[in-house]
Amino acid sequence: MLLKFTSIITILLYSNLIFGQIDEVNPPDYIKTINFKGDTTETQLPILSLGEYVILEFDALNGDEADFYYKIEHFNFDWTPSVLVKSEYMDGFDNQRIRNYENSFNTYQIYSHYKLTIPNAQTKRLKVSGNYMLSVFNNDDELVFSRKFMIYEDKVNVGVSVKRSRNIEFIEEKQRVEIVIDSNTIPLNNPTQTVKAIIVQNNNLKTAISNIKPQYTVGNQLIYRYDTETSFWGGNEYLFFENKDVRAANTGIQLIDLKDLYHNYLFTNFERATRPYTYNPDINGNYVILNIDAENPSIEADYVWMHFSLLPIESLKNKDIHVYGNFNNYVIDESTKMIFDEYRNVYTNTMLLKQGFYNYKYVVANGDKNMEEGAISGNFYQTENNYKVIVYYRDLGGRYDKIIGLGEGSSINISN
Repeated sequence: MLLKFTSIITILLYSNLIFGQIDEVNPPDYIKTINFKGDTTETQLPILSLGEYVILEFDALNGDEADFYYKIEHFNFDWTPSVLVKSEYMDGFDNQRIRNYENSFNTYQIYSHYKLTIPNAQTKRLKVSGNYMLSVFNNDDELVFSRKFMIYEDKVNVGVSVKRSRNIEFIEEKQRVEIVIDSNTIPLNNPTQTVKAIIVQNNNLKTAISNIKPQYTVGNQLIYRYDTETSFWGGNEYLFFENKDVRAANTGIQLIDLKDLYHNYLFTNFERATRPYTYNPDINGNYVILNIDAENPSIEADYVWMHFSLLPIESLKNKDIHVYGNFNNYVIDESTKMIFDEYRNVYTNTMLLKQGFYNYKYVVANGDKNMEEGAISGNFYQTENNYKVIVYYRDLGGRYDKIIGLGEGSSINISN
């Protein structure tokens, strides 16, 4: 009887392992600057039209010219593994070596730059829309890191408008997203059960609102006019710096120094939550690799030790403060934590980043799940944010979740 009970527990645990929600795996310290995009988009969240190229680039700083391999898996809308086998969603093969790499040129930091493009000679085509995970392995078949991407079919029109919150308590701090899905070209059977939408703010899947169902239908249109369910904190414009010329102090940089590598010291930042909102154009948390003297920044841009500093905030003195942005896929860990320097009376952090233009902000966080993005920067309804709406559909009897539409909107012209 005990053996039977143990077997049942083992089966249940194994089932959860197989069918549970899968998250991205963060890279080790020697893997830097993971740039994931489509062939026509400059974004760290690839949402690609079916048939479009997907491009993954990254640097390995260990100087080994190591071999890396990639695998591609298909997922349901909630990032649980789909039932499709590889031949149903892919023409060709994965588990192939990434053949395209170059070593850095004329840099203090030695690194190898790898580039993977799909489709390629081995992986000829991704055949269906939906959620995908691209995983990179080393020579010992150990997982190094993984990244999510999506492929969509343009089957429905998705209208996105951004408005102020209808809740008086948050009218100055929140933005809400209204959605209209026009399905003139295809019938959507039982849409409250078969259609699901996800709203992504500034390409950050970690703060996305998912599994939004249509509120009501009018003819061929699905209408989403929620308040609480589709509301986001407005946040504030990102801070930024630029160091495309590593030998001179550029935008946001107070001074430079050369030791084993270049060191760039940023101007000390301060909290903005209690100050009035000021419009300051940003790229919504993203970054771009640049080098003013290089023809190919991918291999000629150098790595620089970036020194962040933040004035202390009395109300947050017992809280964990982190540097936050798309430069590391919005990961919060020990490498992003600010440490209080009693001698200088500031919080500091030092990161090794590739030359370029970077957006960043400071957040209060205890891991990815408990984050207060506006505790230091503030939340303002006027903040310019980008919103993407991804629409999933699984027809009655369907075996996987298709992505049938993509909509995009901005709060630059937010209305009541």
